Amino acid sequence: MTDIATTDPVVVSYARAILEVARAEGALERVEDELFRFARSVEGNRELADRLADPSTDTGAKLGVVTDLLGGRAHPATVSAVAYVVQAGRARQLPAVADALAALGAESRSHSVAEVRTATPLDGQQERRLTSAIGRAVGREVDVRVVVDPDVVGGLVVKVGDTVIDGSLARRLADLRAALTRS
Repeated sequence: MTDIATTDPVVVSYARAILEVARAEGALERVEDELFRFARSVEGNRELADRLADPSTDTGAKLGVVTDLLGGRAHPATVSAVAYVVQAGRARQLPAVADALAALGAESRSHSVAEVRTATPLDGQQERRLTSAIGRAVGREVDVRVVVDPDVVGGLVVKVGDTVIDGSLARRLADLRAALTRS
């Protein structure tokens, strides 16, 4: 996740503006979550990312895509936040803005952000247990942001600040392979 101190100040300024609007709407945590998920979707879909960032595409058409994808499903403040970033010509920075927003929101609650990469979605109970376990491990409450990443294959990869805990099957196989070649 994002270390605010080392993040592009422009990205942080967008995140702070979105944070203030979401807080005023009483929907900060929901907007954080929805923006994070949407940004990961954009990040994982090259065609969508290119369309939202293409300078030759009319801004109205880009906003139409945002409305089609989020309208009626996301909080209006989330739709406005995405539109704000896209209209400003910063669609490529949407993931960085979402990460900065998550970090600022967590910081405002005295939490840390834990990014969890998993091959399959977690259900509510799994996410609650994982949140509790990560919180105990790092010694403070955490806001978990789950990214479904098929490259993980199995298990989890957890990142809290600079700490990465790689419990993925791919990592365990690499460790086994390394151990076998040393023998």
